[in-house]
Amino acid sequence: MPIVPDTKDWTWVLERPCEECGFDASTFPRDEVPTLLRDNAGQWQELLTATDPELLTRRPSEDRWSALEYACHVRDVFRIYDYRLGLMLGHDDPSFPNWDQDASAVEERYNEQDVGTVTRDLLAAGTTLAASFDSVTGVAWERTGNRSDGARFTVDTFARYLVHDPVHHLVDVQRGLAAL
Repeated sequence: MPIVPDTKDWTWVLERPCEECGFDASTFPRDEVPTLLRDNAGQWQELLTATDPELLTRRPSEDRWSALEYACHVRDVFRIYDYRLGLMLGHDDPSFPNWDQDASAVEERYNEQDVGTVTRDLLAAGTTLAASFDSVTGVAWERTGNRSDGARFTVDTFARYLVHDPVHHLVDVQRGLAAL
């Protein structure tokens, strides 16, 4: 059964803590983004390798993705945000191509992908993105970019907005697996 697409505007996480996961992107130091990304990718790797593979593809409820689906999503978030960061650093005020995360989950059959491959790819994508943020210094943090829905980011707000996603989804997965 397909998941109902999430239509919330999550940019509010830049203003206040997330009540669902507890993460506070509004106060998170941008200099810690690379470390958080590496740590988070490592936590995903630990979770995916330590969990019974049969549980990884089981949805905890009809309206929630499985752990594998979330892992594929986070892997793709890391890849897309690395591309978008490159646009922001290499071009003046770029607009990001639209990405329909829900369509990607269906078209790429997230829940049918190989767990080992997803685990390795997620770690690699997180490590690559962390390295890209390691290279950001000085006024580059103030460069801008625009999402197709009109949301406007600086590299600073983009970084803090980004890190909420993998943190939040790791909590989603931990809670989902506990409910199985």
